[in-house]
Amino acid sequence: MGRRLRHRHRRRAPKLVALTNDVLFGDVWDRPGLSARDRSLVTVTTLAALYRGEQLDHHLGVALDNGLGDEELSEATTHLAFYAGRPNAMSAITRLKKIADERDAA
Repeated sequence: MGRRLRHRHRRRAPKLVALTNDVLFGDVWDRPGLSARDRSLVTVTTLAALYRGEQLDHHLGVALDNGLGDEELSEATTHLAFYAGRPNAMSAITRLKKIADERDAA
């Protein structure tokens, strides 16, 4: 994945940032069993289901960078609504729209 966490908590929680970079981004995301695109789909739907908006915003952008399209993310979120609840799905769609609109305007 080649990503490193450049996070505002680096000074306050340096070990958390180091573990995130070394284990999550340095190992888990680079494992051969799933493509980055598929990992993004799993991550986005999990974060939406758990109502983790702060992390969801970032990972929606990563998902788009990893080749998932707006339509695929929208369809996955619609499917998710029946398992994780409509409010979580609507929040995720609202966030997706905001991120996609910002990218289209850039």
